[in-house]
Amino acid sequence: MSDKPCMAEIENLDKSKLNKTETQEKNPLPSKETTEQQKQAGEP
Repeated sequence: MSDKPCMAEIENLDKSKLNKTETQEKNPLPSKETTEQQKQAGEP
């Protein structure tokens, strides 16, 4: 057996059968303003 996927199946994929999904970022990075506030709060 080969580790490579069967390209014929990928080429024949019917994209109309795929469901549309909306991605949501679960762990967004803090904004630049938030990080600046945290830096200032940590300084004496």
